Amino acid sequence: MKRFGFFLSCFLLAFVSQAQKIGYIDSNFILSKLPAYNKVQQEMDKQVEVWQQDIEKMHQNVEKLKQDYKAEEVLLTDEMKKKRQAEIAGKENEVRDYQRKIFGYEGTMFKRRQELIKPIQDEVFTAVEKVVKARRIDIMFDKSGDIVMIYTNPVHDYTEYVLEELGLASEGQNTPGAKPAGGVIDDPDDLPPVGETEGTAVQETNQQNKPPKTATKKKSNN
Repeated sequence: MKRFGFFLSCFLLAFVSQAQKIGYIDSNFILSKLPAYNKVQQEMDKQVEVWQQDIEKMHQNVEKLKQDYKAEEVLLTDEMKKKRQAEIAGKENEVRDYQRKIFGYEGTMFKRRQELIKPIQDEVFTAVEKVVKARRIDIMFDKSGDIVMIYTNPVHDYTEYVLEELGLASEGQNTPGAKPAGGVIDDPDDLPPVGETEGTAVQETNQQNKPPKTATKKKSNN
């Protein structure tokens, strides 16, 4: 199924690239630059630590019940043993239920994180929408999303423009209109047609980068 999804993505990219202007962003990179997002991460880390401590205490209580039962087992009647065993099993179930409630699928942690992160995601989406309209982009992909992007040409990277829209451009890594660290600066209004090969430019560059040939000395007969 994943293989089919990969080929489908390739087909869609090939199809849209012939007629429409496309671009991509790295949402993870953008979020990492947002102070509000980092604050949410820190808050969630603290809360997760509290939940884990609660679960650890519950585990310790269960272990104590087991140890007490083992130490007193020889003194207990069959009816008392069954009662103590049922108590221990009940406490173990409480721990598992609590773990699922907090860390399970759509549990408390998931819902809490979504609640805190949604305003930030909405802010990023609004910034992306403005960049898309300003740069006349037809389709915008997310490099951090589920779509498998085997290769991404940096000239189609609009991550930095989104950061600029969010007011996060700086003279260091995020200069206005620049790209993320290591990226290529481009003018999106003067991009080559999507899907056009750049073989000629590559060949010229390779020719310029080749080292000059050194003349070989003829061997003297003397």
